[in-house]
Amino acid sequence: MTDRRPLLRAMFDAAVAAAHPDVVLAPHLRPAANGRVICLAAGKGAAAMAAAAERHYLDACGLEPARLVGIATTRHGHGVPTRRVKVIEAGHPMPDEAGLKGAAETLQLAHQATADDLLLVLLSGGGSANWIAPVDGVGFAQKQQVTRALLRSGAPIGEINTVRKHLSRIKGGRLARAGQNAAGITTLAISDVPHDEPSAIASGPTVPDPTTLADARAIVAKYELEVDDAVRRALDDPANESCKAGDPAFARAHFELIARPRQSLDAAIRLAREAGYEVIDLGADLEGEAREVAAAHAHLALEARAKGKRTAILSGGELTVTVLGNGRGGPNQEYALALAGLLRDTTGIAALAGDTDGADGGGGKPSDPAGAVIDQATFAKIKAGGLDPRAYLDKNDATAFFAATGDLLQTGPTLTNVNDIRVILVD
Repeated sequence: MTDRRPLLRAMFDAAVAAAHPDVVLAPHLRPAANGRVICLAAGKGAAAMAAAAERHYLDACGLEPARLVGIATTRHGHGVPTRRVKVIEAGHPMPDEAGLKGAAETLQLAHQATADDLLLVLLSGGGSANWIAPVDGVGFAQKQQVTRALLRSGAPIGEINTVRKHLSRIKGGRLARAGQNAAGITTLAISDVPHDEPSAIASGPTVPDPTTLADARAIVAKYELEVDDAVRRALDDPANESCKAGDPAFARAHFELIARPRQSLDAAIRLAREAGYEVIDLGADLEGEAREVAAAHAHLALEARAKGKRTAILSGGELTVTVLGNGRGGPNQEYALALAGLLRDTTGIAALAGDTDGADGGGGKPSDPAGAVIDQATFAKIKAGGLDPRAYLDKNDATAFFAATGDLLQTGPTLTNVNDIRVILVD
C-alpha cells in the first residue's frame, strides 16, 4: 500500500503557506499618514504580521523608525523578532495576565492616536483570547470562568464571541472607538471563522457588531452556562452594548480580508488534483460536532471506495467538541479519532485533520499537536495494541489515543490561522 502521509502533509503545508503573513500582508498595506504608523496586532499571526509590516514600512518605504510604534499580542510560542513593535506572548485558548497587559497597552496606544497617525490593526485567529479587557465590574477570574464554560459547551465560535464581545472593553468595535481620533483606522485580517464574518474575527474590535446583549444572554441560557453573578449583571447593563453601525468610531475605519480559509482549501485541492484524485469539495465553512461530521465523511469515503473511485474529500471550517470527559485533544483530533473507529476495518483510506495554526486544543503550549493522521498503520496499531477508539472518544481523550499510535500531527506554530484543513484520500 502506497504511503499517503507525505501527500497529506504536503496538502496541509500548502494550505498554511497560502495564508502566511509574509505572503499575504504587504500588498494590502496603506501609505503612512503624516505622523506615525501605530501597529496594533492580535492573534496567532500577530507577531509575524507585525514583522511583515515593519519590513514594508521601514525597508521598502524607508519610513523613519521613530514613526513606527506598536504592540503585537500573540499566543505563547508564536512570537518572532521585531524591531519597533513590542511583542507580548499571551494565553490561548484560556486568557492569562499577559493578555490583560497586552490589551491595556493596546488601548492606551489607540487613545494616544492623533489626526496625523495611521492606526494599523492586524488581526488573526486567537485574538479574542489574546486581548482580554473585562468590562467594569467583571474580574479577570470571572472572565476566565465564562471563557472556560463557553469552550466546554460545544458552542460554535460565533456564539462564543457574541458573549465575549459584551464583556470586553476592546472587542465589538470598542478598539475603533478608542482610536477614533486617528487619521484613519485600517484593519487587515486573516480570517479563521466560517463565512469570513468580520465581526467574528478576533471578536471584531474595529467593526460594527450585529449581535446584542440580549443575544449574549440567550447563549448563556441556551448552554446552561454556570457564570458568576457579576457576569450576569454585566450582560444586563446597557453600558456594555457593543458598537453598532453608524457609530462615529467607524467614520474613518477600513476593513479588509487578506487571507481566508477558501484560499487555503483551494491550495490543498490543487495538490490533490495534481496527484490524480477526483475531488469532493465540501467547502471551507463547515461547522458541527466533530464526531458527527466525521461519521458523515466516513460514509462518503466508504461510498467512493465501493464505487472504485480514487477520491479526495476535503473540507475546512471549524468543528466543535462538547466536552464530557476529562481527556485531552481538540476538534481535529476528535474528528480523526471518530474516523479511525469507523474505518478501522477498511483498506485504502488515509486521512489528515489539522488546525492551520499548528495547535488543536491542548494546554496552550507551542508543542501542542495540530491534529492527527490516520491510515492502515493506525488501524494495525489499534489491532495490535487492543485499543478501543470509542472508549477514548467517550473520554474526549484523542491526544492520548494518537500518542499511543504515534499519529499526532506535530507542526509547531505556523504563524497564521485559517481554520481547519481535513483531507480523506480514498485509493
